[in-house]
Amino acid sequence: MTINCRGKLIDFKIPKVMGILNITPDSFFERSRYDTLDKVLSQTEKMLEEGAAFIDIGGHSTRPNASPVSEEEELRRVIPAIEEIIRRFPDALISIDTFRAKVARESVFAGAVMINDVMGGNLDEEMFETTAGLNVPYVLMHSRGTPENMNQLTNYDDLVMDILDDLQQKVYQLRQLGQKDIILDLGFGFAKTTDQNFHLLNRLEAFNIMGLPMLVGVSRKSMIWRKLEISHMDALNGTTVMNTISLMKGANILRVHEVREAIEAVKLVEWTKSL
Repeated sequence: MTINCRGKLIDFKIPKVMGILNITPDSFFERSRYDTLDKVLSQTEKMLEEGAAFIDIGGHSTRPNASPVSEEEELRRVIPAIEEIIRRFPDALISIDTFRAKVARESVFAGAVMINDVMGGNLDEEMFETTAGLNVPYVLMHSRGTPENMNQLTNYDDLVMDILDDLQQKVYQLRQLGQKDIILDLGFGFAKTTDQNFHLLNRLEAFNIMGLPMLVGVSRKSMIWRKLEISHMDALNGTTVMNTISLMKGANILRVHEVREAIEAVKLVEWTKSL
């Protein structure tokens, strides 16, 4: 199972780690916010040295109840960061975390090699056609509604089957447009209750039927700290546990705030599987 990032083949025989780099003032985890280019470059260097295969840059918080940011402001945040990272680290593989087609397009022109759309094409009707035309891997995430109202859209007839059906329909649409590489993200925390998130994680293997790489992003999310009755600031250990479960159930990419701990989880799971 491989994807093509501008001529560089990424093989998922061993799972990969994606480091989160938020260029926002309001992402839910304060330590993932980087508001100057010097901080962006320093954190990028740290994550690459620790083993991150991808750097996921976002300029618009999509946490529940997040305030909207204009397209112009999102571009102002992410484009200089992408350009500077590529200048300093030319081999870095940058993913752009956006639900807007224009931001995706301009980011790829600036040097990004992957589009991570946390709204699954729902908020921009041009996203699917745009990403297919750019010929870069596309992370298709399941979600409903908008960051402002997703918490009210958690009713499902059958959680797993409804999400599977939604993703299959969108994969078909993308294939019809010529999209080659698609990565699935089940959207933990997006239009799902805490218990639904755990049920979905427990059924992760059901999505292997689609034959596509799977990204799991649960780093410090409320499904962890609410169950443990702690703060998100204290949720690193819980994150590592959830990442380990995800790897055992077939995750190919872990999207995380802390890269070193995720890399260690990958190594230990891989060593266990090899015995």
